[in-house]
Amino acid sequence: MKKILVILGHPSASSFNHALAQHYVKSASEAGHDVQLLELGKLTFDPILREGYQQRQELEPDLQAAWQQILWAEHLVLVFPTWWGVAPALLKGFFDRLFLPGMAFKYRPDSQFWDKLLSGRSARIITTMDSPKIYNWLVYRNANIRSVRQATLEYCGIKPVSVTVFDRLRFADEKRRVKMLEKVGKMGRMGK
Repeated sequence: MKKILVILGHPSASSFNHALAQHYVKSASEAGHDVQLLELGKLTFDPILREGYQQRQELEPDLQAAWQQILWAEHLVLVFPTWWGVAPALLKGFFDRLFLPGMAFKYRPDSQFWDKLLSGRSARIITTMDSPKIYNWLVYRNANIRSVRQATLEYCGIKPVSVTVFDRLRFADEKRRVKMLEKVGKMGRMGK
């Protein structure tokens, strides 16, 4: 059994992303996994890294608690919509504020290399989009997935990172949405 943190990057509790996250949590819990849900839309924090890496910005209590959840987890599940070809600003702001040098990674002195401080964890990205997957790949080169998987999670040592994409969401009828929920439920039960 795994310690799993589900991070919901959609701000609305009435979104299909919220339903996906809730279904994953329910299925994983029923299978015996230790699961926590982190709803970014309920957190109070400034998503803007005001001084970049030049000056440490005090972490709000919600971010301090979120960081402890990340350190606790063996497996992260990120559920978010694809907006404008990338992850929502809420999720990006969360990463900007929390995945900091000295916390998620550490630059090596006089080197182009860095230490990956979140090694030993795995992750799954579950993202929804209105466009077809092929369009996202051809036109945007999967920027939504590459930025979260490679430039954020793997950069900090989280590997492997699996990806599930539910495309053409605005055209999905109830039957197709139920199949998506079933697929997420299966992942939850397996802790993947």
